[in-house]
Amino acid sequence: MSSTPIPYGRQWIDEADIAAVVEALRSDWLTTGPRVAEFEQAFARFTGSVEAVAVSSGTAALHAIMHAAGIGAGDEVIVPAMTFAASANCVVYQAGKPVFADVRPDTLLLDPDSVVSRITARTRAIVAVDYAGHACDYDALHQIAKDRNLLLVADACHSLGGSYKGRPVGSLASMSAFSLHPVKPITTGEGGMITTDDPELARRLRGFRNHGITTDHRQREQQGSWFYEMVELGYNYRITDIQCALGLSQLAKLPAWVERRQALARRYDQAFSGLDGINALSVHPQVSHAYHLYVVRLDTQAVGMNRSAAFAQLRDQGILVNIHYVPVHLHPFYRRQFGTRPGQCPVAEAAYEQVLSLPMFPRMSVGEANRVIDAVRLLMEVSV
Repeated sequence: MSSTPIPYGRQWIDEADIAAVVEALRSDWLTTGPRVAEFEQAFARFTGSVEAVAVSSGTAALHAIMHAAGIGAGDEVIVPAMTFAASANCVVYQAGKPVFADVRPDTLLLDPDSVVSRITARTRAIVAVDYAGHACDYDALHQIAKDRNLLLVADACHSLGGSYKGRPVGSLASMSAFSLHPVKPITTGEGGMITTDDPELARRLRGFRNHGITTDHRQREQQGSWFYEMVELGYNYRITDIQCALGLSQLAKLPAWVERRQALARRYDQAFSGLDGINALSVHPQVSHAYHLYVVRLDTQAVGMNRSAAFAQLRDQGILVNIHYVPVHLHPFYRRQFGTRPGQCPVAEAAYEQVLSLPMFPRMSVGEANRVIDAVRLLMEVSV
């Protein structure tokens, strides 16, 4: 058996990707050039959205969304506790207040009932995080948002290539944010994307990524003009043509990669279905799961081992599991700045003590998957 470590996630770069990047490097445009628009248009088509706006990271995408939504001082935005910090940080960047809602125990997705209980007169928006690649309950969340005149935003950084009731992720909210980090469904190295059906929101997003300036360098060149105006405060959240060339090449392979992730998930499901002490998260029958992550919950009482011990033993065997996530409201910054505390989101807090993310990436071989399965089975046997 190979002793080569198996990471929890890994990019897949092939010769076509390299050729696309080299072609961009040899072109006249390394940034703000034609490949940015080409990638945006291809991404919009793939997600069934009207507009796509490319930025420098998934975090930049979330920040740009909060800006375009007009979030400001005193505004509250409801965010699930079980997510990466960026889902909440983007609200703080705009001087708003993240309000943490709990998640459902079977999927670890945002619980609509918990959302309703957190709404106040200051609530402006809801951020639905497609944890692990499973789309949230968008019908329920849309109804809540509609009834209370709130904006529904999707943090779809895990779920590109997935769908909800036949509708592709990226077309399920007013604005959707994506990450193009190497462990995500496709990569541009670092990068992000926002999708929306609202051209006015897209205009604001494009200005925000370019310092709040009305035009970029290529647009001024096409117009034969030097003049520009900064109409609001923005950031340099631009993405390069080099990155977008890679993204275009990767996007063409995404459907096959999602199918591969789903096949690996089925293999895990079958292997663990009769194994006491370990439980995969539930999948809604009308959701096509993108499986950025394959998360299991360890029944620590049943196996007589805490999650930290299981984590260490698996990594000792070269199975480089990870943990997603420390609930955001438990991070020191949020406890200090916003007075959050343990007990606010009990489902997320209990899940945090149990979750393990097993290796999941499209280039993963059957042999590597079997190594993971064998290591988990051995863990269960040792713990008995």
